[in-house]
Amino acid sequence: MIKIDIITIFPEMFEGPFNVSIIKRAKEKGLVNISIHNLRDYTTDKHRSVDDYPYGGGSGMVMKPEPIFRAVRALKKEDSEVILLSPSGDLFNQKMAEEFAQKSHLILICGRYEGIDERVKTIITREISIGDYVLSGGEIPAMVIVDAVVRLIPGAVGDPNSLREESFQWGILEYPHYTHPRDFEGLKVPEVLLSGDHEKIRRWRRKEALRRTLLRRPDLLQKTRLSKEDFSLLEEIKRELREEVKNGSYNSES
Repeated sequence: MIKIDIITIFPEMFEGPFNVSIIKRAKEKGLVNISIHNLRDYTTDKHRSVDDYPYGGGSGMVMKPEPIFRAVRALKKEDSEVILLSPSGDLFNQKMAEEFAQKSHLILICGRYEGIDERVKTIITREISIGDYVLSGGEIPAMVIVDAVVRLIPGAVGDPNSLREESFQWGILEYPHYTHPRDFEGLKVPEVLLSGDHEKIRRWRRKEALRRTLLRRPDLLQKTRLSKEDFSLLEEIKRELREEVKNGSYNSES
């Protein structure tokens, strides 16, 4: 079982997301134990202050180190991974999610205001961001990390095969999905998916996953290990794209 402790000044934000779907089932099965801690409970002044003005001036408020240190020290164990959610951290990815899913204890610190006192970084093990954009605080990034990690815990997802086929699990984007009806407003399901030929379906899905990755996230192709078949499919895709450009049928959103 993984123990996850989240330190925040807005504990109520987590009530909904952690009580539905996969996370709820994982909790009920005893696969994960999630506790939300109000940072104000670790203050000592009558106003329960968690922020103060920055030294050197400037706009905004800065989260004080004392309450965070108290909270982490109260929760931390020998093998704890202490994660600060911060826009200046390393970009969160699937590899990190897989790494965290192997841990026994995660502590997530949700930042707020203008930032967190720099001295807090002496008690953390990782500093993580979920993207190059501005959010009001670390609560939503914490939810993202918990969701990504919990679904990787064995038994959390009903069909383990679905995990193996998801985007980024193999380093590239996922192939297109189709369900009933077969023909919707003139948009038809590709014939190969109706053929019953499992090898043709497998090859089509791999090719379409590679096509989608090449068009939308070509950087991923430089980071993942590709097979001989993959290189062959990529050459095939590039020929098709050149032909589409030539005859004017190329769709950049495909």
